[in-house]
Amino acid sequence: MPGRTFRVALVGAGNIATVHAQNLAGLADRVELVAAADIDQDRLDTFCDRWNVPGRFPDLETLLAAARPDLVHLCTPPGLHKQQALVCLDAGVDVLCEKPPTLSLAELDEIARAQTAHGASFATVFQHRFGSGAARLRAVLASGALGRPLVAVCHTLWYRPDDYFAVPWRGKWEIEGGGPTMGHGIHQFDLLLSVLGDWQEITAVAARLARPTATEDLSCALATFADGTVATVVNSLLSPRETSYLRFDFEHATVEVEHLYGYGDDDWRIHPAPGHEDEVAAAWRAGPSGRPSGHAAQFAAVLDALEVGSPPPVTLPQSRGTLEFVAATYASAFERRPVRRGEITADSPFYRRMQGGGPPWPAAPTAALPQETTL
Repeated sequence: MPGRTFRVALVGAGNIATVHAQNLAGLADRVELVAAADIDQDRLDTFCDRWNVPGRFPDLETLLAAARPDLVHLCTPPGLHKQQALVCLDAGVDVLCEKPPTLSLAELDEIARAQTAHGASFATVFQHRFGSGAARLRAVLASGALGRPLVAVCHTLWYRPDDYFAVPWRGKWEIEGGGPTMGHGIHQFDLLLSVLGDWQEITAVAARLARPTATEDLSCALATFADGTVATVVNSLLSPRETSYLRFDFEHATVEVEHLYGYGDDDWRIHPAPGHEDEVAAAWRAGPSGRPSGHAAQFAAVLDALEVGSPPPVTLPQSRGTLEFVAATYASAFERRPVRRGEITADSPFYRRMQGGGPPWPAAPTAALPQETTL
């Protein structure tokens, strides 16, 4: 049984902080929510009253000095993540950060240097890795029962109306870092990468077809992996029938999951190839079960890691592979060429800004003439 109670603080008291508080409440035997910070005092008071949070602070620095938490959850807009993470790490406090972890690879590398210098850990919330369905798939793949992966599909087809972007930080490169590639589909293709491993090359298209944003509202990528697997990755905010769909075609079976914002065991399907029915079915039945994807599953894994002194998941190097996938998607789409893993170095415009030198559409949306990139 766990023997330590961790003192947790939340920075930000908006919608995603509520999700964190709800899921932390289910781990009350392992965590104590000791403090929260927000620049909006009314919002902070409402949040702390609801979740019985004793410490209320106007800023992160004051919170760290007074509450002395073991772990800080960053539930703020993406444009604030880097500086807030650096403040926590400088104080020797571990960080669990909502996605996307930073606005750029340069910012994430700065956090990596601070992590090394101060000995605290930085982890990103990618909760779909932690459901038993994904754990089962990884285990069965490792057993050899599925054979090698060949083809994959990863589609985040969501719908966000124009008024969704009335929130000031949404749809802006400087604050949100990107559109559905950065802030929506990232959960699904992070799960894809957790199964298939390192990607090698991306060829992509990005477009702003309909929404009043500076960023894209659609991207499509063709990704190849180290073992030759080919995957299609689509990220959309234009799709009225919303779904999140992943499909993996292995030598001996197809595995699918379809959900929206989180999956359970019943959302997964496996279809053995002829001649492999018994082996595949037996391996699938033997895998983990009973744990839906979601924040609670990842929070439990983070606490498990902290309990034994290990870096909490999802670690910074793992997050970087996912964020590099984002940067390569934009680089390929905007420069109209394939981009290889490792190519976006400090001398690339896409290292410091996801939009690089800027997208090929005007700064102000033009409803009459959608702009897009083509290869």
